[in-house]
Amino acid sequence: MLSLDPLGPEWDCPLGSKDLEEEEGPWGGGSGLPPPGFFPGSWSHEVGLDCKGSPEGAEARAWTVYYYSLLQSCLQQAGLPETQDRSQVPRTGCPGAEVTLCILGSPCTFLSVLLEGGVQSPGNMLLCLSPAWLTKVPAPGQPGEAALLVSKAVSFHPGGLTFLDDFVPPRRATYFLAGLGLGPGPGREAAELARDLTCPTGASAELARLLEDRLLTRRLLAQQGDVAVPATLAFTYKPPALLRGGDASPGLRLVELNGKEGQETLVKEEVGAFLHSEALGDALQVAVKLSGWRWRGRQALRLYPRTELDPVVDTVLALLEKLEEEESVLVEAVCPPARLPFPGSPPPGPELALRICAVVCRTQGDRPLLSKVVCGVGRGDRPLRHQNSLPRTLEVALAQCSLGEASQVTDVRRRVKAAAEAALAAVLALEAGLSAEQRGGRQARTDFLGVDFVLTVAGRALTPVALELNGGLCLEACGALEGLWAAPRPGLVAEEAAAAPLVETMLRRSARYLMEGKQLLLLGAGGVSKKFVWEAARDYGLKVPSYGPAPSKSSSQCVAVLWFLQLHLVESDPNHFASQLVQTFIHFDVTEHQRDEENARLLAELVRARGLQLDGCFSYWDDCLVLTALLCQELGLPCSPPAAMRLAKQKSRTQLHLLCRHGPPWPAPSLYAVPCCPLESEADVDKAVRQVPLPGVMKLEFGAGAVGVRLVEDAPQCHEHFSRIARDLQGEADHPGIGLGWGNAMLLMEFIEGTEHDVDLVLFGGRLLAAFVSDNGPTRLPGFTETAACMPTGLAPEQEAQLVQAAFRCCLGCGLLDGVFNVELKLTGAGPRLIEINPRMGGFYLRDWILELYGVDLLLAAAMVACGLRPALPAHPRARGHLVGVMCLVSQHLQVLSSTTSRETLQALHDQGLLRLNLLEEALVPGEYEEPYCSVACAGPSPAEARLRLLGLCQGLGIDGPHYPIAYFLSHFK
Repeated sequence: MLSLDPLGPEWDCPLGSKDLEEEEGPWGGGSGLPPPGFFPGSWSHEVGLDCKGSPEGAEARAWTVYYYSLLQSCLQQAGLPETQDRSQVPRTGCPGAEVTLCILGSPCTFLSVLLEGGVQSPGNMLLCLSPAWLTKVPAPGQPGEAALLVSKAVSFHPGGLTFLDDFVPPRRATYFLAGLGLGPGPGREAAELARDLTCPTGASAELARLLEDRLLTRRLLAQQGDVAVPATLAFTYKPPALLRGGDASPGLRLVELNGKEGQETLVKEEVGAFLHSEALGDALQVAVKLSGWRWRGRQALRLYPRTELDPVVDTVLALLEKLEEEESVLVEAVCPPARLPFPGSPPPGPELALRICAVVCRTQGDRPLLSKVVCGVGRGDRPLRHQNSLPRTLEVALAQCSLGEASQVTDVRRRVKAAAEAALAAVLALEAGLSAEQRGGRQARTDFLGVDFVLTVAGRALTPVALELNGGLCLEACGALEGLWAAPRPGLVAEEAAAAPLVETMLRRSARYLMEGKQLLLLGAGGVSKKFVWEAARDYGLKVPSYGPAPSKSSSQCVAVLWFLQLHLVESDPNHFASQLVQTFIHFDVTEHQRDEENARLLAELVRARGLQLDGCFSYWDDCLVLTALLCQELGLPCSPPAAMRLAKQKSRTQLHLLCRHGPPWPAPSLYAVPCCPLESEADVDKAVRQVPLPGVMKLEFGAGAVGVRLVEDAPQCHEHFSRIARDLQGEADHPGIGLGWGNAMLLMEFIEGTEHDVDLVLFGGRLLAAFVSDNGPTRLPGFTETAACMPTGLAPEQEAQLVQAAFRCCLGCGLLDGVFNVELKLTGAGPRLIEINPRMGGFYLRDWILELYGVDLLLAAAMVACGLRPALPAHPRARGHLVGVMCLVSQHLQVLSSTTSRETLQALHDQGLLRLNLLEEALVPGEYEEPYCSVACAGPSPAEARLRLLGLCQGLGIDGPHYPIAYFLSHFK
């Protein structure tokens, strides 16, 4: 049956209210005052709800008190403590440098978002109970736009703790989400506050007008192949531009009216044809209702048998008199409840109807993601309404309707997911074609959507039919379902919050906003493996000319937004392609590391001479890390200390330093360090083999990419490998980009048995903000070139936590307090052991995979840390799938990479979404000391499925073979 909002205020209609089902919006009745609330419970009413400098009238004050009581009632029913009033001692904070996620609206509607925000960004999720707690101020240099300041709010923290806070000075919102409405209450003021803000907004009155127009959205969805909608006949009076013309939609008939009177003949002909059309299928009833923003919260519905033409015509004609421009009267099929008479099924019981609410969120790269599904079940002979049925999971609801077979549940969930995500995709596509004025501001976007479905049968298949789109109603329904898990009880497992992807999007958009206008100096442009930096810079709003092919739609790059980052580059190669992509290019030789201190002073002088007002300076290129730290020290910019960078850059110094760090606190970094010995001459080799147990691993002190790393079994092998490296890899020209500018000194370290893992960390002020663990496959001994990888890790949570803590404590032990770092470890029977610390963002595919799976951009996080800003990251990022990949090597795959599996072929498969390609080298040049040419990965909902897809792909492309056994490389990921 149809999905409707709750019963609400009556409105004047000649048809007789006894035949009407009415809805209400979020702001209650028509008196202008809040509805009479019944909030049983004991909490303090002596709280400071007044906002200094913004007095409220009696009506506004009544709403503020109402919402505060509603919040306390919601917290009480969720088993959470009462809000503590600490407004007498204002919070100071860091104006302009902190994330501020602000919500203005009903606590009941947004409780799920608020609680999740308190977990993911403690103290930064704020609920404003009154528009008077907010102020718009003109934004300098941005005519027509305003910043939004928060003077008072309820802040949310982990564990459901809440505090009533005043902010002096006011906090600047970095994201704003408002409950909107045209009726009484704060809705109108919220709409005005949300308009033309400099900060990102998740809703606007202009976008809400579009989404709440049933006819417009139904036509939009009908044009999507994956979304079924009820057969609909619409009489529209002077339709909006978006409804004029265009392609016809199946099952949707639009009749444009230039007047409201004298339409009897036309209406009777159209209704008669519609009631007899095949588009209605098995429907026995039709519903007549109004469509348009003005009727939001006062909607009328009347049901008629399909066979009764005259009553339907009379109702349409009566409703036409109430239309204003751009409004419509809809006659739509009432989809019959789903029932499949499968042989052997139990006798049918009372006929039940099922309403499905789906919340879908905009995620990284503007991709829709189904967040949660919640259902309502009721009698099949009457409409189901929001807030008038108990929430339950899809599995339970289908079982109650005798549709609980596992295959049926799986099929319905798949169909709902496809339809809901297609609905948001259609909305995002519509928004992309709107101007800033039409959207309600440059930063206005729809970041989440509620989609109401009814479940019916079409062609003997259970089919979800989309009835309407909404904002908070489906979100509130999901929050009510999550409330069942609020009070912990034995055997009850908590549900993941429906709002989790939305909060992640809030944080991601806040990060971009905080970086708006920042000036960054980048040292070292890097090679082909770092081209993603320039693609990201272009997508993030850096005004640069395009180069090469644009990122494919299937790539994880962010869709461009208007935040203007000014990037300046220092690079040794005057002809580097990136020299044309930046605001300022400084040609400077950064390879002479013996002169790093002097070069830092010279660069600081060049920066000052050019008048660059830098907010930050950073590097992702190994050769430039120490120089970057020294330059930051010269310019007074945030960075880890140069001594810490030097310590982490030299592998033997890292291990030997940590071996001496015995604590407290425990466990001390020394527990993770591995015995080693530096090698600068042949004589050092003899000394080392007496100190380090063999077999051991020999590697370059300042190396990268596992070039020159080898397993050695005895002293002769150690001497042989040392001599080979001393002969073949003497300087940067012998193998650019692996750190030979620092020299070719080596070290011998103990060989550690165990599985290898990468941990990518984000640190700010010595605090761990995020960690991402990936697993590596077995290497082709005696070499250590990477073969395969899997993310997220398949380790048990305790083992994963051990690796994260080991990586974190090793970084702290070396003095690395601020930045994005990559730590390589092995997990042994005795726990984690350190391989090495890379004091920069992880290389190869890691940034891309983390962005794809978690929606977290390590490049953006590194830039924020460099500017002294705490990265806006979720405290507990959740992976949205699994990636398993293998490396392709020129030595093993030259023939296939030159023919059937060419770069163009791999790129085409990437563009089709069949694999994920990360190109690491430009040319197919074989050599004794090689790095991977590219990474090829497959995604899947589970590691097993991703692994099987990748294995089949590699076999088909010729990447798998006797000398490069992909199945063996992937065996660690089972």
